[in-house]
Amino acid sequence: MDWDNARIFLAIYRKGTLRAAAAQLDIDQATVGRRLNALEKSLGARLFLRTPSGYLATPAGELAVTAAEKMEQAALQFQREMQGIDNRLSGSVRVTTSDTMAAHFVIAAMQRLHVMHPEIRIVLSTSTEITSLTRREADLAVRTLKPTSPDLISRHLTRRSMGLYATPDYLKERGMPVPGNGLAGHDIVIYQASVAPRHQEKICLEPVHSARVAIEVNSGLALLEAARLGMGVTELPCHMADDDPRLVRVWPERVDQYDVWLVTHSDLSRSARVRAVADAIIDTFPEK
Repeated sequence: MDWDNARIFLAIYRKGTLRAAAAQLDIDQATVGRRLNALEKSLGARLFLRTPSGYLATPAGELAVTAAEKMEQAALQFQREMQGIDNRLSGSVRVTTSDTMAAHFVIAAMQRLHVMHPEIRIVLSTSTEITSLTRREADLAVRTLKPTSPDLISRHLTRRSMGLYATPDYLKERGMPVPGNGLAGHDIVIYQASVAPRHQEKICLEPVHSARVAIEVNSGLALLEAARLGMGVTELPCHMADDDPRLVRVWPERVDQYDVWLVTHSDLSRSARVRAVADAIIDTFPEK
């Protein structure tokens, strides 16, 4: 099995369809299908069952996953090491973060970087999912969780505060919430459980067992917009919401906090362009 076929096999295994695998690899679907057929023919084994819901690995396919992932690890390590000794201030750097952090500081940092190093091309992805730096789904990540992998280097960027917010019209109609009663009589705007499990129980340290959930979202900007439209009380970063004329702080004394981390793979720490992007993000925050 060569690496080109192995990476196509892994994409199908992880995505479940030829179309999704092709989109991930940025090649056409017909090529994915041909390469899979050729791989199965060369191995003399059926790797997937074709079902109406997608491609399911056969027992032979499950065995092949282990070998293919070892090839992936070796190929990605080679790629990271080569990039790590690259001294050029040009080329692509993939950055991943949440939509709110992108909107409120990462894009501004990238604009300043572009002025200094216009040949560096940023590929920015926003998601609440944790992107794998080990599999080179990104080169740099700005996260609210510190990674535990020994292969990743993390730098603490800042600690930020969160509070509760609602619109003046909402509070005029429903009244100010009473601390300690589980937000009884109030609607709340929260993250989906897959994004922030704690929101199912508390927002900004306040239990929500008596509240009515108006909407669950998987995006920070959607959370902000729902709050702006008066759908209910929600937890928001203070740096986003304090200066928003459409929102009012609920219980200004109530504060929760979170940390922001810059993360990269140790193999990329010597890459000039990755280092330049990291420095631009770090420079966004005052020295501690």
